[in-house]
Amino acid sequence: MGRNNFFQFKQFKIVQEKAAMKVGIDGVLLGAWARMDAERHILDVGTGTGLLALMAAQRTAAFVDAVEIEADAAHEARDNFNQSLWTERLRLFVTAFQDFDADKKYDHIIANPPFFDHQKTPKSGDAKRATARHADCLSIEELLAKAVALLSDSGRISLILPADQEERLRAAARHVKLYVNRCAKVFPDETRPAHRILVELSAESGLAFLESIYIRKRETGDYTEQYRQLTSDFYLAF
Repeated sequence: MGRNNFFQFKQFKIVQEKAAMKVGIDGVLLGAWARMDAERHILDVGTGTGLLALMAAQRTAAFVDAVEIEADAAHEARDNFNQSLWTERLRLFVTAFQDFDADKKYDHIIANPPFFDHQKTPKSGDAKRATARHADCLSIEELLAKAVALLSDSGRISLILPADQEERLRAAARHVKLYVNRCAKVFPDETRPAHRILVELSAESGLAFLESIYIRKRETGDYTEQYRQLTSDFYLAF
């Protein structure tokens, strides 16, 4: 297995030899930031190699289902699940999310969705990477419409998206009667504008909790103490 073909966390390992999208800050950030309490059933949409599902399994006692459309990623996700401490609580479904037929309602749905617009961002020549990165196969509107139908009455949805998609997300949420309960703007460092947003949605309206997260210190390039503390249950280095 070559360099960068696996990523070792404190309690699990992600093998990512064939998958188009490797472990990155976006996924780890969402998995650490998402509010998880006493969920019984969690769904990870577009699991890739299984990162968010494994983070959810580590953080909770819930049964975690994961959906993935790309065959190589799904194969590695299944292996990663089987090699984890929580294999009996993890299930994988190889299908498009639009075609996913659930046998339950979920207390929490998490997703690091394919969010690049092909009209703004040229597609990669790698078909697998294009599927993983672009919204052609699952738009924000489709994601929320399907997710809300799978959500329990008190359930919530946690997502990470580009910062410039915030208004589109809010409009799509209003259309399916979801409300923003938490929102974090993510900044590369203290001198640059936000490039991601973390959002928690539910059917319960109310004042949203807003925060800012800074990944690195501009002067040194080191991770901030804020990011270290948020992800300390996962990264070996923290």
